[in-house]
Amino acid sequence: MRCAPTASAALVLCAATAGLLSAQGRPATPEPPRPASWDEVNVLAHGLLQLGHGLREHVERTRGQLGALERRLAECGATCRGPGEPPAPSRAPDSAGAGGQEALETLRDLQMQLKAQNGRIEQLVQKVAGQQRHLEKQRLRIQNLQSQVDLLAPPHLGSGVSQPDRRKRLPKMAQLGGLAPNATRLHRLPQDCQELFEEGERQSGLFQIQPQGSPPFLVTCQMASDGGWTVIQRRQDGSVDFNQPWEAYKAGFGDPQGEFWLGLEKMHRLAGGRGSRLAVQLRDWEGYAQSLQFPVRLGGEDTDYSLQLTAPVASELGAASTAPSGLSLPFSTWDHDHGLRSDLKCAKSLSGGWWFGTCGHSNLNGQYFRSVPRQRQQRKKGIFWKTWRGRYYPLQSTTMLMQPSEDAAAS
Repeated sequence: MRCAPTASAALVLCAATAGLLSAQGRPATPEPPRPASWDEVNVLAHGLLQLGHGLREHVERTRGQLGALERRLAECGATCRGPGEPPAPSRAPDSAGAGGQEALETLRDLQMQLKAQNGRIEQLVQKVAGQQRHLEKQRLRIQNLQSQVDLLAPPHLGSGVSQPDRRKRLPKMAQLGGLAPNATRLHRLPQDCQELFEEGERQSGLFQIQPQGSPPFLVTCQMASDGGWTVIQRRQDGSVDFNQPWEAYKAGFGDPQGEFWLGLEKMHRLAGGRGSRLAVQLRDWEGYAQSLQFPVRLGGEDTDYSLQLTAPVASELGAASTAPSGLSLPFSTWDHDHGLRSDLKCAKSLSGGWWFGTCGHSNLNGQYFRSVPRQRQQRKKGIFWKTWRGRYYPLQSTTMLMQPSEDAAAS
């Protein structure tokens, strides 16, 4: 790198900048690696940025001084002579003009060098600023991931099977990349979607809740005119296999933004021993829809997650005849059958896990069919609600929702 022999301020800047640029290509002395903290990296990046700004300001000042000197030389022109200089001969003006032209060329050369240095400094400043923005994005990403680890940790599944083995054998609820809108709130999380509604939330979507005695977990809330409903099941396209064992139905599986089963344990925590309203939304392949609501109570695992139903509702779900006080329907899967029939295991005969009762009244977790199978025995394995479209009509889509209620009829 060449520096002009005039303008001492420019020489100092030129030397300092040359040293800085040459140091970039000089191999550093190897030192044992040490991970830098965020504060150290941030201070270093900020210092480099300030250095770049200072160099850029110094170059601008120097360019201004050289510009003023150039203007003075141009004004002086051929009339500039030293003190006591005798009148010039006929060619003296040419000599003076040549000297002035040389000075102007020197100044222009310095200006070009300063312009080049300024460009390099500007690139350095932009690069440091870009790295600082990148570091800030990485820091925010780490904070978001840490929040997900702290707030979205799935509840522990008590079992003798190790967690790696469980992941190989059982499906689980899909984890979402982003945080729920209320995941970063500082005060207590709501117990359910109804509490969110009472707090003023009117937008449906994914939210973080924490029922009493339960770890936090994500749910899909559907806000309606009568309050907030927690979606506990959805079938719509057959993308998720619902013929799962007991542990999968207990923990939950699927995609909260698609087909999923929330999990019996989470449902039990949501009910919390209170009376609840269970809503069932059905749709057939002709575009017709049906919506049902009825009061229920949901027991814990010690009751096989039994639904306690009133007499009018029991005929919809469990059996043709029931006691006046109602009926308790336990949940069944192919590996844990608790059906009411002693001669037939409903979960194995049909498909999926459900409160089967006597097998023939409903099953919203059955096999998904895109057309009606010809074989009657095959149609029995599908998704059906007998009192609406019959046992042998496979439904197109279903949604189940839950909302707390203190209705005495649910007791």
